[in-house]
Amino acid sequence: MAGMNRGSGATGGPPTGDGGDPGVVLDGVGKTYDDGGTPVRALDDVSFSVADGEFVCLVGPSGCGKTTLFRIIAGLTQATDGAVRVAGTPVTDPTTDMGVVFQEYHLFPWLTVAENVAFGLERTDRSEAERERRVDEMLDLVGLTEFRDSYPKSLSGGMKQRVAIARSLAVDPELLVMDEPFGAVDAQTREMLQRELLDVWGSTGKTVLFVTHDVAEAVTLADRIVVMAAEPGRVDSVVDVDVPRPRERGDPAFGDHVARVRELIGAGP
Repeated sequence: MAGMNRGSGATGGPPTGDGGDPGVVLDGVGKTYDDGGTPVRALDDVSFSVADGEFVCLVGPSGCGKTTLFRIIAGLTQATDGAVRVAGTPVTDPTTDMGVVFQEYHLFPWLTVAENVAFGLERTDRSEAERERRVDEMLDLVGLTEFRDSYPKSLSGGMKQRVAIARSLAVDPELLVMDEPFGAVDAQTREMLQRELLDVWGSTGKTVLFVTHDVAEAVTLADRIVVMAAEPGRVDSVVDVDVPRPRERGDPAFGDHVARVRELIGAGP
């Protein structure tokens, strides 16, 4: 099927979505855990690239190490071997060059919406006026201006996740990394958040690496889908999603891509 190449990108060289230089490079990333004295290989030789401004989704079967890989990319866990580079710089710890969004919202309940969004900005050298302007911009971007003085307990799940996205973007990171960020909301809210995320991506031009277990979500969002296999976790295939946006789930081409990715996931060990 056109646009679907089994194994492309699995050896480290970018294919990039638009021919641009890679903004994110994973080069031979591996992770071994010690399970009571027995080494367990969770990830093995994971290599792919993401171009600047590209939207890439990561999918795979249970146990393929998606969340472990997410934590390594985010600088929250160290790889046993290999390297992750963002804009050419190795990732060893969390950095302001990267905005991180988790499935759980991780908002501070004692802070208002505006204060939550401003949290990362407090660590920068921006003036107070600049920080306030940036918070206003981010709240406008995610449609929460009128809730700036509200506290998280008064927000819906979808609104909380929009706050988390605004907070991650406030420091103007090179890369937005997201680990199943819409997994805790209902289907209708999930589709709304997908549309809003695409709007944010289109208006900011950020590079996005999005982990999901939902194949239809990946086809809705991604320029390319990295399909992982398990035991140990590794790149099995990279699928180019060449369906024009906005994508409709009733489109036969959309269904073809979903079926193909599901087939690839089922083909893994």
